[in-house]
Amino acid sequence: MIQLFKYRLLQNVRDVSMMFWALAFPLLLGTFYSLAFGNMGNNAAGDGTWSEIPVGIVNVSENQPFEAFLDGLDGDLIKGKVYDDEGAAKKALNNQKIKGYFVIDNNLALKLSGNGLEESILANLLNTYEKNASLAMKVATEKPQQLETFLESLGDYQSFTKNASLGGRTLDPMINYFFALLAYACLCGAFLGTRSTFDSQANLSALGARRCISPTHKLKLIFIDLTTLVLIQFVNMLILTAYLILFLKIDLGDNIPLLLFIELMGTILSISIGIAIGSIARLSQGIKIGITVAVSLFPAFLAGLMFGDIRNIIEVHAPLVNRLNPAAVLADAFYCLGVYNDQTRLTRNLIILGVMAALLLTVAFLSIRREDYDSI
Repeated sequence: MIQLFKYRLLQNVRDVSMMFWALAFPLLLGTFYSLAFGNMGNNAAGDGTWSEIPVGIVNVSENQPFEAFLDGLDGDLIKGKVYDDEGAAKKALNNQKIKGYFVIDNNLALKLSGNGLEESILANLLNTYEKNASLAMKVATEKPQQLETFLESLGDYQSFTKNASLGGRTLDPMINYFFALLAYACLCGAFLGTRSTFDSQANLSALGARRCISPTHKLKLIFIDLTTLVLIQFVNMLILTAYLILFLKIDLGDNIPLLLFIELMGTILSISIGIAIGSIARLSQGIKIGITVAVSLFPAFLAGLMFGDIRNIIEVHAPLVNRLNPAAVLADAFYCLGVYNDQTRLTRNLIILGVMAALLLTVAFLSIRREDYDSI
């Protein structure tokens, strides 16, 4: 049995085309995701606090009509820096030293170079100030006796919400893409599972013919194939996870052991899917590989691999689809670790994954067990 395990392990690892889809392609996809939007919206530190937004101030006017506004540009969230002229501020903006700069003359103007979250905060700050200033002018004109009360009310902010920790560690809205990527990478193990069944069917390969006449029990062969494939794909997932965390600096949560356990469950499920597809009789290798591509890619699309909010949209309108979609179940399990700590929800996801894997393995074993050939 050890010899069978060894040679099946080497044989699967040397299959370059299948290893590309199972390992290399998710790594490339993760790299492209990181280059595209790995840091978009991620202005929060690991403890949930927000880092300062650097902003420039160019005061052209000699008087100070906007003194109150200037005082608000140097706090915990926004760090203001005064520049002598607009040229120096524009140079700092182009060098990404600041996210924008205010030009103070007879009125206020804001110059931005992008449309990210930090730039939106600065634009909203200016918009809020202008609305309050306009309202103050109206109060001063129509009801001057209430102006002092109005100005005091502007500084008396009241909170109508209660702070509650979700238990996660990241506030990056783009993290859902990486959760969907991990789910897709798990499902890519289906390529290994489908390919391995070709070596067990006499009508598809010479090796399959030799294995069919072997005295070794089919259940034993299936167990060896399943064990080697799960080991290979789980190592692939370890490499991808280490690459995302250590090299791309993607925050996947602080419970790494549980993260790896979810990936192991996803790996077992994906191998089961591949074996189930490969065990379908009377289909050519090309058709089976095509089915595997569809079964791995389309569920990942519904889980947010290409459009991050699609899983939430489906959850609102057709939640049953998310319960039956293995990629969505995996992505939601990763979400429970990285963002929203819900043990009940996580347990439900793990149970769904386990039931799916058990059903698929049962179907695959029954299909392969009943195969008979008139001649080999």
